[in-house]
Order: sequence, then C-alpha cells, then structure tokens
Amino acid sequence: MKILAHISWAYATLIIFTGLTFSIIMYPILPRPYARKISAWFIRLSTLFSTTIEGNEDPDAQMFLVNHQSDLDICVIETITNKDITWVAKKSLFEVPFFGLAMSMPEDIEVERESKTSLIKLLRAAKDRLKKKRIITMFPEGTRSRGAKMLPFKSGAKVIADQYKLKVQPIVLIETAKCYDIKRFYYVPRNIKVIFLDSFIADKDDQNWLSGLREKMQKVYDHELANNTRNR
Repeated sequence: MKILAHISWAYATLIIFTGLTFSIIMYPILPRPYARKISAWFIRLSTLFSTTIEGNEDPDAQMFLVNHQSDLDICVIETITNKDITWVAKKSLFEVPFFGLAMSMPEDIEVERESKTSLIKLLRAAKDRLKKKRIITMFPEGTRSRGAKMLPFKSGAKVIADQYKLKVQPIVLIETAKCYDIKRFYYVPRNIKVIFLDSFIADKDDQNWLSGLREKMQKVYDHELANNTRNR
C-alpha cells in the first residue's frame, strides 16, 4: 500500500507541475481567473480527488480564511468557487524558481513578515485587488500544520480585514494531508470535505476575533473527525 502511495505521489506531483506549467503559459492568453481555474481543474480531474461541500459560499465574501495541511489545498479552493482569488503568501515562495512565477503572474500578494515596509505594501496590494473584485484568500496559520491541531493564526489576516472592514468567510478543509503529503511522498485519491462557515464583518475593536476564529474552526475540524468514521 505504501509503495503504491509513493508511486501515486510521483504521478500527482508530475500532474501538479504540469498544471502549473499550463497556467504560466495561459496567463498571457486568457483573462483572469481562467488560466488558474483551468489548471486547477486539470490537476483535480487528473489526480481523481473529489470534494464534498457542507455549508454555502457567501456571494458577498471579500476574504476567505482557510486551514492548511497540503499543497493540494489551493487546487481544492480554486475548484469549489468560481471567484477570482488572489492568494496571500510569504515572500520566500515568490522567490522559488518556477513556482514563484505561477504566483506573480496572476498578481498574488507577497508578504514579508516582521517588516513594517512590507505591511504598507501588503495593505496597498490588498486594496488594489479588492477594487478589482478579487477575493483575498489566506492560510492564516502561515504554513502547513502537521496533524489535527491548527497552528496559531498570524496577524496578517486581521490587519487586512480590519483595515478594510472586510466580510470574512472561514473555510475548513478536512485532512487534506491524507490525500497529498509532499513530505511523506504520499498520495491517495480520496474525497475531501470542505466546510463553509458563516461569514462575518471584521471588527477592529474586537482584538481577539482572529484567535476566536481559530478556536471555532478547530472545533468544527475536531467535530468532523469525531463524528465521521471515514476520517478516522
């Protein structure tokens, strides 16, 4: 079983690389967001994973906040919504050859942590994307979590949401690392559950809404694991 999962991982990784290549080629040709959507659907259909969606996407949401376990998470989100998404990611990812190009061409937003200058650039970039009716989308943990516990949420999401009083919708992905895990060289096609939580307007006077949101998302995640035998 493990050998088969490793072989499947090699295949899935090749598909992801191919999908990114397609998107880079298509960005100058197709209007946004079609290049990325086509690439994401190519990856999804070729790797045979499926999704089950619980809850409803808010058509007026301006920001998605998503927990993060797998490199497949972006593909999952891109294929469950037709919205024009702009991803916020750490600057170092934009500097990775090839992968950085796949992020800079669709005008995703880079952030350099612990930099006041970068914070100003982040807010300006977010304002620009919002004017273009794009959805600011972030993994507030900042990196992939290992296991069932979400990492502490970083403040960047709160800074943007508070500054522009955004309507935020949390999204909980259930155990995507059990589908694709780049560190374990592991891939098994499976159904991925996606849970849309109720949206809310960011309130800068509430200093604890981000940490409170993490607790809420963690409870939803834990409840799903406890009550769905497929995820055990």
